[in-house]
Amino acid sequence: MEISHIYCNLPTLETDRLILRKVTLEDAEDIFYYGKREEVTKYVTWGTHKTLADTEEFINFILNKYNNNEVAPWGIECKKSGRLIGTIDFVWWEPNKQIAEIGYAISKDCWGKGLTTEAAMEVIKFGFEKMNLTRIQAKCMVENIGSARVLEKIGMSFEGIMRKGLFAKGKHQDIRMYSILKEEYFF
Repeated sequence: MEISHIYCNLPTLETDRLILRKVTLEDAEDIFYYGKREEVTKYVTWGTHKTLADTEEFINFILNKYNNNEVAPWGIECKKSGRLIGTIDFVWWEPNKQIAEIGYAISKDCWGKGLTTEAAMEVIKFGFEKMNLTRIQAKCMVENIGSARVLEKIGMSFEGIMRKGLFAKGKHQDIRMYSILKEEYFF
């Protein structure tokens, strides 16, 4: 399987409360709403959005990835409100090795409601059932307890701490490594 087979037309995924779909320029205000909050951007690799133009630049980066059939995020839309509340994606994928890594960011208003867990479970299901993955992994900064809880709730196993395993926000960060294998997947 090749990346272009999945990403030439990123499919819409659906859960009980969410629609995972392509991001559009019409999502700029929703993304800016959570992207401007330092609590949200504290543990991701991208910077806090200072202006709506920052958000539009971010969206154009995503749209370019869609247009080039590259690994790109799904927007997480809340069915109840119709608002985009975050993004989730395979931040990288090695089809020949059948390994990929997920990442996500979600509005602080939605923390603690199980929405990130719900979205991540759907993306993991897609990875094992449609992308022929054997291993899906995720990393989070050691201080990001909320993300660590999400990864545990979706059935990932903690593998250890990668000391200074990520350079982000101008410094090396210690990160937790998690994974789930296809044979462990029982959603």
